[in-house]
Amino acid sequence: MKKDIPHQAFTHVTDWVFDLDNTLYPRHCDLFSQIDWRMTAYVEKLTGLQKEEARLLQKRLYREHGTTLNGLMREFDIDPHHYLADVHDIDYSQVEHNPALGEAIAKLPGRKHIFTNGDVRHAENTLAAIGISVRHFDSLFDIVASNFNPKPMREPYDAFLGAHDIAPQKAAMFEDMPRNLTVPKEMGMVTVLIVPMAGKDHSAEAWELEGGSDPHIDHVTDDLHDFLVKIPGHGNT
Repeated sequence: MKKDIPHQAFTHVTDWVFDLDNTLYPRHCDLFSQIDWRMTAYVEKLTGLQKEEARLLQKRLYREHGTTLNGLMREFDIDPHHYLADVHDIDYSQVEHNPALGEAIAKLPGRKHIFTNGDVRHAENTLAAIGISVRHFDSLFDIVASNFNPKPMREPYDAFLGAHDIAPQKAAMFEDMPRNLTVPKEMGMVTVLIVPMAGKDHSAEAWELEGGSDPHIDHVTDDLHDFLVKIPGHGNT
């Protein structure tokens, strides 16, 4: 994970694409666990199931449909805007303040984008908690912009690239879930997997981390800031 980055690995990249949750902040912050349990509570209220059964249903929807939201829309025809407002009503104070990451992103040569299965409001709140200015990014593409089609489906990647005129062969994607990097690699992007920091507790399920050593993963790091500043050609190198 601390290996040197080959000099030519990113020299062609003109568009830098970042996932949000568990990517721009480390997974051990456990911010997403708040959202996760609010999802379970939403399913519990929607269905009348007991918490344990609602949890099982929520996890099935997540695994089978890419996001719990997508599963609820397909199987229960819910209002996605109401759902997003509900599950993102959380405390952002547990996010690690890391303005240096924003500075490292700003010094990358080319355009920078956030591509998230969350919504714009959640992304803005998360960036504020980290201490990163939204102005560091040329675009913020959320689940609403993708017509609620989530990663790892192919449709949101096509919509994102088309909306911002991005050539995938000149793009790099940073993401914490291996399955969400399959399509980017097929499209020709450089893929970078952000993994949990060694020795830090987190709430990821085993299946969420499966595939981390598969061929569609080009680079792996547990420290995004450290990785970015070591890219040859970065403003700090």
